[in-house]
Amino acid sequence: MPINAHPDFIYAEKEYLLAENLEDKLRAMEKMISLVPKHKGAENLRAQLKLRYKKLKEKITAEKKSKRGSRIGIKKEDMQAVIIGKTKTGKSSLISLITNAHPEIADYEFTTRVPIIGMMDYNGVSIQLIEVPAIESEYYDRGITNSADSVLILITDLNQIQEIEKKLDKSAGKRIIIFNKIDSLSESEKRKISATLSSKKYNFQLISTRTKEGTELLKEKLFQSFGKIRVYTKQPNEKQKAKKPIILFPDSIVKDVAEKILKGFSNKVKETRIWGPSSKYPGQVVGLQHKMKDLDVVKFKTR
Repeated sequence: MPINAHPDFIYAEKEYLLAENLEDKLRAMEKMISLVPKHKGAENLRAQLKLRYKKLKEKITAEKKSKRGSRIGIKKEDMQAVIIGKTKTGKSSLISLITNAHPEIADYEFTTRVPIIGMMDYNGVSIQLIEVPAIESEYYDRGITNSADSVLILITDLNQIQEIEKKLDKSAGKRIIIFNKIDSLSESEKRKISATLSSKKYNFQLISTRTKEGTELLKEKLFQSFGKIRVYTKQPNEKQKAKKPIILFPDSIVKDVAEKILKGFSNKVKETRIWGPSSKYPGQVVGLQHKMKDLDVVKFKTR
C-alpha cells in the first residue's frame, strides 16, 4: 500500500480482493493502476501492478481459448438441454442420475470446470443434456446456455431464481425451474414452494437427487418442453415398430418423415400406411401431405 494513497485506490484494491471472477479482477486492477500515486515512491508498486495485470490478462485469454476448445466436441442433437445453477445445488448429481454421464461429484465448491455432456433416454428418445459450470464461477459458459433448446434451472432456494435469470437475457430456450433437495423439506414446505412457483406461472418440478423423487416427472416435462413429436417407422415385412422414433416438428407431414430417413427417399415412396392418433383406422393409406401426430406409426412401400 503506497503512502498517501487516494481513497479511490483503496476502494479499487478492495474490489479486486472481493472480485468473484477474473474479468472483475482485471477491471479492478485497471482502476488501481490508474489511481497509483504519481510520486517516485510509488514507481515499484506501479510496475508490480502492471506485471500482475499482464499475467491476469494472459490467464483470461488462455481460459477463453480452453473454453472454446471444450465446445468442439459438443455436437448438437435434435433435442439439447442445459443444466445451470449455482454451485452445490446438485447439477452433477442430476446429470449423473438421469443420463449416462459420470461427472466428478464432491463437497467442495465449483467442482465442474468444463461442460459435462450426457445422453438421457426417454421412452426411446435420446435427449442431450449439458451441465455447465456454476453460473457464478469464472468457468460458466454463457454461449452453451444461449444456444440450448431448453434450460433446466436447478435451485435449492427460491431467491436464486432472480439472480440466475439475469444471466439468461440472450437465451431463447424453454425454461424449467427444478427445486432440488426436497428430501430435507416437510410436506408443508413443499406445498408452499409449489404454490409460490405456480403463482408466478413457472414451469417447474420439485426433485431430490438423493431419493430420486420427482425425476421421472422431470424427464416427461423436459421432453414436452421441446415441442417435438415422435413418429415410429415399421419395416414392410415387420409387425413391430422401430424402438427409436424419428423426432419431428409439429405440423410435419409424411414427406418430412421420409426425408428424415434419407434425403430424396420421398420420391421413391409408392404407398404409405399409418397407425396411431392421426389415422382414421389402423393401416390407413395416406399421401405424402398427410399431417402427422405424436406417436404415429408409419410404413412405407417403395417403387
